[in-house]
Parts: sequence; structure tokens; C-alpha cells
Amino acid sequence: MNYLIGLFESVRDFIATGGDVLYFVAAALFLMWVLMIERYWYLTSVFPKVKKDIIAKWDARADTTSWYAHRIRDAWISQASDDLTARMLIIRTIIAMCPLIGLLGTVTGMISVFETMATQGTSNARLMAAGISMATIPTMAGMVAALSGLFISSRLEAKVKLAREGLVDSLPHH
Repeated sequence: MNYLIGLFESVRDFIATGGDVLYFVAAALFLMWVLMIERYWYLTSVFPKVKKDIIAKWDARADTTSWYAHRIRDAWISQASDDLTARMLIIRTIIAMCPLIGLLGTVTGMISVFETMATQGTSNARLMAAGISMATIPTMAGMVAALSGLFISSRLEAKVKLAREGLVDSLPHH
């Protein structure tokens, strides 16, 4: 329990040092990870059943060679592909937004530095240090959030591509 209290205090101190923009970085990071976990769950648990159903429907068809049968096959592949890539654009957008949210923290931190310089003068470096940390910590947090998302997102996109190709290869057309 003491460990959790210490962890909570560390996070609270980090957010206090970095400013309120870190709440937005944390919200974006949370949403991004929820969406990536959902995509991973879909790829590993739901899509194999969907693929099996599509293959069973294709194998049950008497006609697999006509133009109409090929259009049905293409429609099933297209629908499965849409389901596979669902929310991937949102994930990539959040990844692109994380550094920008961090840069918003840089702007607010620099405003704090300039405000301190205007009211206290430029001779007191200790007063400016709080604004400088408010400028650098959100940028770092945004970049770390984006990098963690970028790595997992690229792995998910590779899995999506393999799953789609596996489905296409499983539906023979003559």
C-alpha cells in the first residue's frame, strides 16, 4: 500500500512540475492505449472467428467461379478489411497529436518564464526554473507517449496486413 501511495505522490509531483498540460497528454495516452488494446483483442480473439465464418460461407457456395461470386468474395474481403483497420486512423491521429500537446506545454511554460521575467526581473534564475520545467516536461511526455504508441501501432498494422492477406489466400478463386 505504501508503494502505491509513493507512486501516486510521484505522479502528482511530476504533473505539478510539468503543468496542467500533462493531464491532456495522459488523457491522450490513455485513449490511445485503450484503442490499441482493443485492436489487439480484435485481431487475436474476434477476427479468427470472423475469418472462419467467411471461409465456411465461401466453401459452402456452389458457385465460386462466376463474376457474381468474385464480387461477393471481394465484398466479404472488403468488409473484413474495414473491420480490421477500424480505429487505426484514430490511433495514428492520437500518436501525431501527442507531441503537439507536449508543445502546447512548452508554450505555456515559456509564457510562465516570460511572466516571471516581467514581474521579478531576469536576475532570479530559481523563479524561472519552474517555468522552464513546465516547458520541457510536457514536451518530453508527449514524445514518450507518441513513441510508445508508434511502436505498438506499427506492430498492429503489420498484424492487420498479415490477417488480411491470410483471409485473401484462404478464399480461393478459380
